Amino acid sequence: MSRMTPFSSPLLLGFDAMEKTLERLAKSGDSYPPYNIERLSGADGKTERLRITLAVAGFAENDLDVTTEENQLVVRGRQTDDTEREFLHRGIAARQFQRCFVLADGMRVIAAELKNGLLSIDLDRPESERLVRKINISVKD
Repeated sequence: MSRMTPFSSPLLLGFDAMEKTLERLAKSGDSYPPYNIERLSGADGKTERLRITLAVAGFAENDLDVTTEENQLVVRGRQTDDTEREFLHRGIAARQFQRCFVLADGMRVIAAELKNGLLSIDLDRPESERLVRKINISVKD
């Protein structure tokens, strides 16, 4: 018995990757680090801009890595344990994380800034041109 999904309609062609992405998002349950997503008004008022802000207290610039891989924004944090220090109590763990955000087609990362323990990543999506193309029909005898 096959499973029916919203993308199994014969009118939706090429959306199988979107279905896999949605399944992957449903399985991810890690909530560290906490983050906000804001909608910002563009300078021209038309361009859609977004800002993702992650709480990364204790991470230095060299501990963080922000990359785009295919249609995903990937933020990684790696801290190393300082073996020279002797802790009487250790409540702040040196931990690693990876947080992925799926980007829509055309989204691009403008900048990333680390300030006061908050990593802000700005994205935009330039207005796409409407493309109408005439397809010629060939007739074969």
